[in-house]
Amino acid sequence: MIGKITEPRGERVEGLIYYLFGPGRREEHTDPHIIAGWRHPAELEPPLREDGKRDFRRLLGLLNQPHAAMGKWGFRRPVWHCSMRAAPGDKMLSDDEWAQIACDVMNRTGLSPYGQEDDAVRWVAIRHGDDHIHLVAMLARQDGRRVRLDFERLRVRDACLAAEQRYGLQRTAPGDRTAARRPSRAESEKARRRGLEEAPRVTLRRLVCTAAAGASSDEEFFARLAQSRALVRKRFSARDPGQVTGYAVALPGDTSKGGGPVWYGGGKLAADLTWPKLRQRWSRSGTAPGDRLTPAERDAIWEHAARTADDTAARIRLLTGNDPAAAADAAWAAGDTLHVAAAALGSRVLRQAADAYDRAARAPYGRIPPSSPAGDCLRQAARLLSAFAFVSGDRSISQVTLIIRLARLAEAVSVLRQAQQRAAQAASALGAAERLHAAAGTLLAPDRGQRAAVRSVVALADAGFPLPSRLYPVGSPAPETRRPAQSGPRLRRRRGR
Repeated sequence: MIGKITEPRGERVEGLIYYLFGPGRREEHTDPHIIAGWRHPAELEPPLREDGKRDFRRLLGLLNQPHAAMGKWGFRRPVWHCSMRAAPGDKMLSDDEWAQIACDVMNRTGLSPYGQEDDAVRWVAIRHGDDHIHLVAMLARQDGRRVRLDFERLRVRDACLAAEQRYGLQRTAPGDRTAARRPSRAESEKARRRGLEEAPRVTLRRLVCTAAAGASSDEEFFARLAQSRALVRKRFSARDPGQVTGYAVALPGDTSKGGGPVWYGGGKLAADLTWPKLRQRWSRSGTAPGDRLTPAERDAIWEHAARTADDTAARIRLLTGNDPAAAADAAWAAGDTLHVAAAALGSRVLRQAADAYDRAARAPYGRIPPSSPAGDCLRQAARLLSAFAFVSGDRSISQVTLIIRLARLAEAVSVLRQAQQRAAQAASALGAAERLHAAAGTLLAPDRGQRAAVRSVVALADAGFPLPSRLYPVGSPAPETRRPAQSGPRLRRRRGR
């Protein structure tokens, strides 16, 4: 079940009530009626006039009365509107069941707690369809006190979870802030008009995640953002002008009505991208080796990252059965490695896998997990990849192996989240693992025969056999395994076949 609070709130309740009792925009409203409210529904139902139309005067007068009595102390936009919708495959709920859900929402949000119906706000629940209802409340208490709206969206989410469990409905994810901020409808439509593949908010979140994963300090983070196509704006302390207290990013060409850039603060992108949490992440970082590396040394970095991912996956599996909370830092660090690997390889498929994994990485409510050795090692490997593992057209087996190891790491995180009963995060990790498995055979080897060679080599890697350092064309073995030339007569016999 999904509950959606309409923003911004309305100034007048009349238009909303007329719409909910009307035919709808496409004649989709059938049998609109009140199923619950601060009084019995029969007392609040608008009566029919002689011409067959409803008389809303009494209902609207009762709803507006407390707000009018508050005068200037009331909200400028007092109309609170929340829609509750069940999933398409769920059973049809009765009016009494929907009424219990509506009362639970009003109780959990504190707008109308149980036993305070005569002192709290006035509200009604209207049903005009089989699978959803609408809650309408005026933010003015009948006892004259001002309404407090504390974490209303989380409270509505809790009510949805309780309804799912009580009535056996399709289960949804809790409101634990592990999901990234979704683009609004206006952002999505604007991106579509400009011909963009995704909304700027999604692109900026990926750029910030990649820069944060490869950085070990404030200066390095802003330097990496400057190298990307993002515009950066710093916020400085009023007491200490040299101290950065926040940041915002924007995409070139994404402008507001006034012509200026549309800025997004870190907290508007994801709960773990605020400035204090980024700085907490970098406080764990170590130093990286020198500047210029040989191809063999760069391959060694990829192999080191693959081994680290494999060790981390084993550690997560061990902790899943004993202490799942101790694996939170390693699961979070896996997201850094995915974003860095996708950026280093310039792969769209890996980028999609990193985006799919994002939710699985985050701890609930934007918390930063306690540091762990496995997480620190994985983050250090990500920074090494970001700084030194530059990729040329000649793909190495170590890069393929890393992708396979990251897929297994994502699978381990999926099992961890299932053990923690976080279905949405488990699904995110599993979706990322599927994309990584698909990418291993196609991303680094565009030729069909080459893909077969990659799969055979990865199978050897999984079995623990030593691997060559580079991929070679199909039918042409590596120099160290190439057989000597055949003798002339034997070669002629083969040609004769």
